[in-house]
Amino acid sequence: MAPLSRDLALSPTELDDLLGTEWNVRIATAGPGDRINLTPMWFVWHGGRMWLFCRGQKVVNLRRNPAVTVLVDRNTRFPELQGVMIQGRGRVLEDATAEAAEATDLDEVRRIFAHKYDGGHGEPSGDPAPFAASARGRSMRWVVVEPDHVVSWDNRKLGL
Repeated sequence: MAPLSRDLALSPTELDDLLGTEWNVRIATAGPGDRINLTPMWFVWHGGRMWLFCRGQKVVNLRRNPAVTVLVDRNTRFPELQGVMIQGRGRVLEDATAEAAEATDLDEVRRIFAHKYDGGHGEPSGDPAPFAASARGRSMRWVVVEPDHVVSWDNRKLGL
């Protein structure tokens, strides 16, 4: 695969804007055998890491193999398409102890999450309480995506 031109890359400010405003990420994990599990999720970008509250197969997959790829993009027409693909490691916060070790960031992530998705309709209703989800059951967990490799693009820079 030919690498993308660095001229098309998002600046750090543009990258933070994209990851701070877009609602959905697609998260790909390695499933059993040779299957890929690809799922849209809500997320928060904070401290150079992506935070998701997940359940089910994604969590099971990450416990077995922490390799993860996430994709966030916006706009549908090719000349306006912007996006970022992050490849890295997904770390599952398994219990209250693991969450406490991340408390400083996780408290802020919970606050950002509540504001970003308040009511699920993108229309903040004031000052929502922080998103209080914590590890529970067999597979409902916070996952922190630690980037190893980031590729971004902004097709508006093509001048089409």
